[in-house]
Amino acid sequence: MRKQRTASTQAGRVAKLLGLVALVGLAATGCSGDEVLRFGWPVGVTAEADRMRDLWTWSVVAALAIGVIVWALILWPVIAHRKRGDELPRQFQYNHGLEWIYTGVPVIIVVVLFAFTTSAQNFVNAETRDPDVTVDVLASQWNWSFGYIDVKGFQGSKGSAPVAPDGEMVRTVGNPAEIPMLVLPVNKRIEYRLHSKDVIHSFFVPEFHFKRDVFPFPEKNNQDSTFQNTIDRTGSFVGRCAELCGTYHSQMNFEVRVLPDDVFTQYVQLRTQTNPQTNRPYTAPEALAKLNCGELCTPHAVTTTPFNTDRTARNPSG
Repeated sequence: MRKQRTASTQAGRVAKLLGLVALVGLAATGCSGDEVLRFGWPVGVTAEADRMRDLWTWSVVAALAIGVIVWALILWPVIAHRKRGDELPRQFQYNHGLEWIYTGVPVIIVVVLFAFTTSAQNFVNAETRDPDVTVDVLASQWNWSFGYIDVKGFQGSKGSAPVAPDGEMVRTVGNPAEIPMLVLPVNKRIEYRLHSKDVIHSFFVPEFHFKRDVFPFPEKNNQDSTFQNTIDRTGSFVGRCAELCGTYHSQMNFEVRVLPDDVFTQYVQLRTQTNPQTNRPYTAPEALAKLNCGELCTPHAVTTTPFNTDRTARNPSG
């Protein structure tokens, strides 16, 4: 009896010590509750991002809870049933009830995780038939090109498809002095149509909590080359290529600039007009500068630095 009390006391002390260590570790990080629950993820800017963050958060919480139970089941026999003599303790082999438990519980865990994962995946991949803005995303070594296929509510020479004065699709392409910038409206359904000019790239915006590989035509293995989302706040968000694609892969950045809907409408209108100072169609930086709407209309990317798109600028390797 005394031995059992001693073992129980020791187990209680270990549990208190582990709890104290956990509290000290949490306090030492200096993180807020929201930051702790994100487990390192950036703040999302879309409903899809929030859904994925929720899946990640509660999956980690469930894993930690299961881990604590497993650790307790390991530590309890180690502490309470350590060897105290040559006499063997009571044996429990062929315990069918226990076998059902440790077989059934993992199956239930996997089924529940699968159900929540499938639900989140379906939500993230859902697409409406009539998005507000449809953009063409063309990746190439080592640059991005963004064009507007359709902008609902816009009225131009070709209906809702913005067309530049030269008759071409309104498009933004990066150059050695300017990061390619994809300008979008806030709280509107956006469809991204992805394709590559050469090798496989990957469209990745950390605040979207989402990335998708960009394949050259024709896509292989029924690769889905489109996705949709709705960005719920204005601002500038860095984008990157997340697939190793060659020499300047690390510098293949872009920026997503999200404007209020009325400002975005003015931006698109300007992109379909001729700049009287240059006698050419307004570029993205020129249109943003003319809008003069503060930090949101900064004419140059604010989250990345320019890169060199000249493939011949690199030194030969041998």
